[in-house]
Amino acid sequence: MTRYAMTIDLRRCVGCQTCTAACKNANATPPGVQWRRVLDLESGEFPDVRRSFMPVACMHCDEPPCENVCPTTATKKRADGLVTIDYDLCIGCANCIMACPYEARSIAHEAHFAYGDKPIASEAVRFDPGRLAVATKCSFCKERIDLAATTGQVPGRDPEVTPVCVNSCMSGAMKFGDLDDPQSVVSRFLAETRQFRIHEELGTGPGVYYIWDAP
Repeated sequence: MTRYAMTIDLRRCVGCQTCTAACKNANATPPGVQWRRVLDLESGEFPDVRRSFMPVACMHCDEPPCENVCPTTATKKRADGLVTIDYDLCIGCANCIMACPYEARSIAHEAHFAYGDKPIASEAVRFDPGRLAVATKCSFCKERIDLAATTGQVPGRDPEVTPVCVNSCMSGAMKFGDLDDPQSVVSRFLAETRQFRIHEELGTGPGVYYIWDAP
């Protein structure tokens, strides 16, 4: 079997937002919609204060609560762990948005562009009217991952079939791969570090692991 997952090393993330920009460019999400965000967190008390950065997006859960509330079966969990949305089946009811504990989903009811009523060249190339009035979110760049089946490449190892956010990370904080492969980059990394998952206590089984220390 295959179970794709992502690891994010919080010790290396510098909050540069490059993953956010790369995702927005690749998916042409409208203004105000970010499938990948970087939270800027402050901890401690003055004068001993520190900043931490945490990239967040869809967690591609083992037990996605968004799937159970979808009345049209538009949201599905694939065998490889990716949680997807079929825009042709989605009716924009927003049940999944309310059910998601990670605030990872959005609905844009009208077309909006960065500068006025018309798209710039890069937006025009990637604009998809099928994504209006339906739920959207991070897909782990499933089109790139699916390409691996025809090219023989390995997601997480070969950039062409790896999520663009991972490719763009200048500090090397983000990694992607198959949890069921003990030799994958994520499996080896998780075996060598201490990690946590957001809201793991809810039983969702998030597919994104945050690294915070050595063993």
